[in-house]
Amino acid sequence: MSSSWEQLFFQILLLVVFCRHINTKTPGPTPPPLVSINSPLPTDIRSVVLKGESHTESVELLNPVNLTLECTWTGNQNKLPNITGFWRKDGDEVENSRLTVQLENDQYNLKRVFSIISEENLGNYSCMFESEAKIDFVLAAPHMHEVRDKPIVSYVGDSVVIVCKMEETKPKPSTWNWYKANGTDKEQIFTAAEPLRYEIKNDERKTKLVVYNLTEADGGLYYCGAVYAINTTMGLVELKVINFTEPLKPFIAITVEVIVLVVAIMFYERYQSKKNYTAGKGMNDQTNTLTQGENNEPEEGSSMRQRKV
Repeated sequence: MSSSWEQLFFQILLLVVFCRHINTKTPGPTPPPLVSINSPLPTDIRSVVLKGESHTESVELLNPVNLTLECTWTGNQNKLPNITGFWRKDGDEVENSRLTVQLENDQYNLKRVFSIISEENLGNYSCMFESEAKIDFVLAAPHMHEVRDKPIVSYVGDSVVIVCKMEETKPKPSTWNWYKANGTDKEQIFTAAEPLRYEIKNDERKTKLVVYNLTEADGGLYYCGAVYAINTTMGLVELKVINFTEPLKPFIAITVEVIVLVVAIMFYERYQSKKNYTAGKGMNDQTNTLTQGENNEPEEGSSMRQRKV
């Protein structure tokens, strides 16, 4: 009997050990391997032939690009067999860009590829042929030429519409953003945060910022930003918010000056009248005195005649 119990206990123990090694978890899907996909940048070429000493070429970019800049200089009277050429970025020499340029077909050729990925890569690129000649390539996002040069004037409590737009010949921006100057910084305006104060209306090449219930604190500089993949082009508009009494200040000042002038004239005329009255009264007193003296003389003469008799 005891042996049967021992055998049963041994079988149960083996079963427990066997079950512990069974994996009851359902295997999940195998995660895909992480693959780094680096799509190559598009390429573009800009070439300039220089026949003088300098030239500036404007290059508008919308997207990141591998940009090849080619410079061809026809040379000067010397026509040296070779010269030193190099590149500059915003006035600073590009590292490892110096090389010897051979005279081929009566001209010098200098070429280099630049990866323009972000705003930091934009700027002024210059190919230098020693100190004899240079070509400047100014790389930038499309410029906003239609910028208001005079401030917009509105009144406290009113609403104002500020407009920015790109020229029809310029590419359409992907979107527009608005900013307000805060000292040396720019604070982006989010209409969702203050829907009762701001409203932004974007329409391809045009954007409008509506500011409601103006206060004097709303005055200042506003920036509209046309967003492109390579950079954001900024436009500047100034807003002045004044009280309704502000336009009346010149009129009030003129009115006060007129009143002061009239009062001064009235005082002067009154003073002159009083002075003339005093002078006239003095003349009358002298005349009366003389008249009385003349009247007394005959009386004295008659009395003298009576005494003689």
